[in-house]
Formats: sequence, C-alpha cells, structure tokens
Amino acid sequence: MEKGGWVYLMANRYRGGMYVGVTADLIARVHQHRSGKGSDHVAQTGTTLLVYAESHEDIEAAIAREKLVKKWRREWKFALIEAENPEWNDLWEVWFDGDNARP
Repeated sequence: MEKGGWVYLMANRYRGGMYVGVTADLIARVHQHRSGKGSDHVAQTGTTLLVYAESHEDIEAAIAREKLVKKWRREWKFALIEAENPEWNDLWEVWFDGDNARP
C-alpha cells in the first residue's frame, strides 16, 4: 500500500514570499521548516507560516500537483490560498495547538 502525500504552501507574510512543497509527513516537514532545518530557501526568507495544505491519497499524485502549482503565477497561488484561508492564518497554530493535531 502506498503512503499518501501533502502539497503545502509556506509564506513569510500576507501575500509575501512563498514556498511550495510536497511531503508524506506534513507535521514533521512543517516542524523542520519552522525550526530552520527544512529547505535553505525557507530558512533564508523566513517563510515559516503554513498557509495552505492539501491531502492526496498517494505520494505520486501529490508530487504531480506540487510540480503543477510551482509553475503557477503568484496570483493563482494567492487565489488557491485565499479560497481556503482568506486571512492567511498560520494553519500550524490553528491545527497543531498542543496535542490536538487536526490536518
């Protein structure tokens, strides 16, 4: 059985710098980014806010979606985020408050 995957977007502020990523373990990966151990780009630009995440049943579908979203114009990425998270809230703070992980 294949493991599922996540496509996620990190930002440094409202409509600011963004990072598009893919992972099989969203909690671990976002924690890496937030602690400066994720990607060099995220560490250098301070894109530590989880502003969007979408689940996929298999990792191959998630990888294909991530590649597609990375090619999008900034405005399209903004629209994707704002359809689910219009205030650009940090979903890490919303979903992972203490022991209540909810993605």
